[in-house]
Amino acid sequence: MVVFFINYYFLQRDTEELPYNKFLKFVDEGKVSSVVIEDSRIMGELKPIENNKLTRFVTVAVKDDTLTQKLYEKGVSFKGQLKNPLVSFFASWVFPLIFFYFLWSFIIGRAGGAVGSGVLSMSKSKAKIYVEKEVKTTFKDVAGIDEASDELQEIVRYLQDPKRYARLGGHAPKGVLLVGPPGTGKTLLARAVAGEAKVPFFSINGSEFVEMFVGLGAARVRDMFQQAKEQVPCIVFIDEIDALGRSRAMNAIAGTNDEKEQTLNQLLAEMDGFDSSEGVIIFAATNRPEILDPALLRAGRFDRQIALNNPDHEGRLQILKVHVKKIKLDPTVDLNRISSMTSGFSGADLANLSNEAALVATRRDALSVIENDFLVAIERMVAGLEQKKKVMNPLEKRKTAFHELGHATVALALEVPDKVHKVTIIPRGMGALGYTMQRPEEDRYLLEESELIAKIAVLLGGRAAEKIFFNSTSTGASNDLAKATDIARAMVMQFGMGTSLGMASYDQKRSRYLSTPFDGYSSEMSEETSREVELEIKKILNSGFETAIKSIRENKKFIDLAVIELLKKETLDEKEIQSFWGIRTQSNGSGLTVGTIVAH
Repeated sequence: MVVFFINYYFLQRDTEELPYNKFLKFVDEGKVSSVVIEDSRIMGELKPIENNKLTRFVTVAVKDDTLTQKLYEKGVSFKGQLKNPLVSFFASWVFPLIFFYFLWSFIIGRAGGAVGSGVLSMSKSKAKIYVEKEVKTTFKDVAGIDEASDELQEIVRYLQDPKRYARLGGHAPKGVLLVGPPGTGKTLLARAVAGEAKVPFFSINGSEFVEMFVGLGAARVRDMFQQAKEQVPCIVFIDEIDALGRSRAMNAIAGTNDEKEQTLNQLLAEMDGFDSSEGVIIFAATNRPEILDPALLRAGRFDRQIALNNPDHEGRLQILKVHVKKIKLDPTVDLNRISSMTSGFSGADLANLSNEAALVATRRDALSVIENDFLVAIERMVAGLEQKKKVMNPLEKRKTAFHELGHATVALALEVPDKVHKVTIIPRGMGALGYTMQRPEEDRYLLEESELIAKIAVLLGGRAAEKIFFNSTSTGASNDLAKATDIARAMVMQFGMGTSLGMASYDQKRSRYLSTPFDGYSSEMSEETSREVELEIKKILNSGFETAIKSIRENKKFIDLAVIELLKKETLDEKEIQSFWGIRTQSNGSGLTVGTIVAH
């Protein structure tokens, strides 16, 4: 075949096509040495003549009965040749088929290249395999979740020495479900287990199993477990498993989804079909455990469920120490103080905080990151970006100043645990014209009824200040009213703190695992009970508003002093607020000073 192509293509490069009359002229002049006569063409060679570059020629065969006689008379060597049927077959069928095959393979390969597969490998798992040299994460890189890390140390020891656990008949759990809010380190913890155990790490997102073609998800589950069995011992990590393991009972309500059900059924079958003693352990992560199928959570599948919550003060401090290693930190920075100001932050939030602080320092061309850079970053993350170009008219600015100082006054008068850290009337975020920043002294896990009422009073302090100083109200308290109502509703429906409804709880359908204490209520109540709930909420809000009114009236001098400075500087820090609070005086008719004097 190779010789045929050489003869057919490369040897024809010096051949020139001649008209038939010119061919006859060459024959008459005795310039032609030999010809080959075929059915449709005549190929020939010319005699070597000086300064003549033409050596080979081809012309179209014409029906000419005298041609052979002329060739014979001129001494031209000639012969006849039949057309090769093999050439015709290849030219008509084989070459076009080969061309279109390679063209189709190229197009399909490009279409499937994004996921590393083509049409014939659609059922292959998309799991990424991280071998030992790539998984460098260890428990040293995981901070703030010591309890969860200790719990998983046993998994690491099992993967390193399975025989030690098998000698007494025990076995490692088949599956470990990591549950927690977003950003708490679920994926990082799973990678740390693989890094500590030095085993292959299969990672895939639950949504990658779900495809538009029915059956492909189940095929990918089978393929992934087959790959895992070939790499034992190993860890298979399924992130966002709620996309794959949603309860099948929910499909009956929202409509069936055969593809998702088949994929989930295949996952359940695979988890039942392998033995954990082989060294394959399934890790999964979710922040919505309440929607997972009960069959997925039973013993023998995900035997161990580990909760990862937002870190406490000590945990946040340890996380900050990990992340500040990546930035140039000033030695004077008090990480303990920053940790106390970031209550409720997740591990991801703290990582972002360190990066934001470094960016703040970069913008001011600093040599290192100082504590104030962290404070600016916290404000930006909590309250939004400053909008200094937003210009308020003098009346709106004055009302905003009294509104924010109303919050601060009530918080200081009631001595709430969260200290007033800052008051500003610089617009931030999407719609906030100002804000009062409070800093918790410590992490709190239990709140008394009096503390909740105080929180409501602080939230309503802005509305109360507007009522006292302007004898009117504005739309600026809309967000405060929504938060206060949520707390009051939680007191009545969840905490049993109402006066007429007693200790009954009315949030039976509420998600209890990861939701906050003041969100998402849904319950079946009679109209009479609903009316009682609304009356109780209204009573609590009115009580909080009366407390706010009383606190502001008793401390009007503080607002009169502070508002002048706030309108001039637009921001008051903690020291300035405490200074104005300490020098306030207001006689109550008996010569006594109302309120507690806080030393500067």
